[in-house]
Amino acid sequence: MEGDFAAYARDRWPRLVATARLLTEDPGAAEELARRTLVRVCARWRRIPRNDVDFHVWRCLVRGYLRGHRTGGRRRVVPVLRYWEGLGEAEIAQVLGCSVGAVRAVVRRGKKEARPEDRRAGFAAVLAGLVPSAVPLDDIQRDGALRRRRRAGVVAAGCALLLAPPAVLAVGSLTGGEVTGAAEEPDRPEPGPMRIVAPGERVSAAPGVDVWLTPDGHHWSSPQASNQFRAVGDGNLDRAREGVSVQGEQLDDGRYFQTGVYHGLTAEPARIEIRTGGRTVTANVLTLAGSPGWGVWYATTPLTDSLTDRAKAVAEAVAEAASPTGDGPTGDGPTGDGPAVTVYDAAGDVMVRSDLGPSVARPVPVGAWRS
Repeated sequence: MEGDFAAYARDRWPRLVATARLLTEDPGAAEELARRTLVRVCARWRRIPRNDVDFHVWRCLVRGYLRGHRTGGRRRVVPVLRYWEGLGEAEIAQVLGCSVGAVRAVVRRGKKEARPEDRRAGFAAVLAGLVPSAVPLDDIQRDGALRRRRRAGVVAAGCALLLAPPAVLAVGSLTGGEVTGAAEEPDRPEPGPMRIVAPGERVSAAPGVDVWLTPDGHHWSSPQASNQFRAVGDGNLDRAREGVSVQGEQLDDGRYFQTGVYHGLTAEPARIEIRTGGRTVTANVLTLAGSPGWGVWYATTPLTDSLTDRAKAVAEAVAEAASPTGDGPTGDGPTGDGPAVTVYDAAGDVMVRSDLGPSVARPVPVGAWRS
C-alpha cells in the first residue's frame, strides 16, 4: 500500500509542482504547496479509491491554495484546471465544491480577457525551463504518517469521552496534560448551493414564492404581494458598499420565508448562513452570469413564537412610520433580536455579517429596512 503511494508521488510530483507554479506564481511556494498536498494525500491514502486519486490530489491542492488566497482565488484556479489540467466544467465544479454554472461564469469571463489558446501559451511560457527538485518522499511519508496518527488519536479520544462515565468526565484531568505537535488544520466548510440564473428567470423559492433577478436588482413575489423589489445601484442598495440585507414574511404553511441581497464584496461568496430562532440554516444563492458584484440569498425557516411577537411589533412600527402624521421611515430599519446573516468566502472566513432586527410577517416598505 505504501509502495503504491511512493510510486504515485514520484510519477505525479513534476506535474503537481507545475500546476502549483501556475497557481502561486512562485517557485518556492509551488513546491511547498505540492509537498503539503502530497502529505494530506498520504495521510488519507488507505481510504482513497485507486481510480479516484487524481481528483483527491486536485482537491487537496486547490484547498491548500485557496486557504492563502481568499480574494479572487477561484478566478485563477478555474483557468488552470481547465486549460492546463484539461478538466471539464463539471469536474472543476466538483473539485471546487460549487455549481457548474458558477464555473461557467468564470470561464466565460476569462474568455473575454484571453482566448483559450493564449491561456495555454501563457501557461507554457511560465513553465518554460521549470525543473522541479527531487520529490521529498521521506519527508512526505513521515509527515503523512504523523498526520494520520494525530487523526486516529483525535478519534480515539472522542470515543473515550463518549464511553467514559459522567463521574470520570467531572474529575478527569482533561486540561492537565500537555498536547504536543501542531493541530490538524480543519477542512473548509462545504460550499452552499449557488445557481447562475438568466435575467428574469423565475426560481421557486418556497410554496407560492418566486424569486428572480434583473440587472436592476432583486424581485420576489408571494401570496401577500405580487412583486417586492430591491434596487441595486443608485436605488435601495449601493453595490459599491459592502453589506447584506434581509426581508421576509410569514407563509401560509406556518413557516417563514427570508431573503436578501449581498453586495459590494471583493470576491464571490461560497456560503451564506442565516441564524434565527436558535437555528442556523444554509441559504440558497442566486446570481447573474458575469459576476455583477451582488447576488440574492433566500431560505425558509420555522416561525417561532418569539419571531411572531417581534414581527407584530415591527409591523406596528412600520405602519406608524408610514402614517400621514408619522415621521416616516429612517432607513436604519428595526433593531433587536432578529436574524443574523453571515457571508463566508471559499476559505470559510467571514466576508460580511449583518445582525439585523426582526423581519416582519408581512411585506415591508423598502425604505424601512437597512442593508
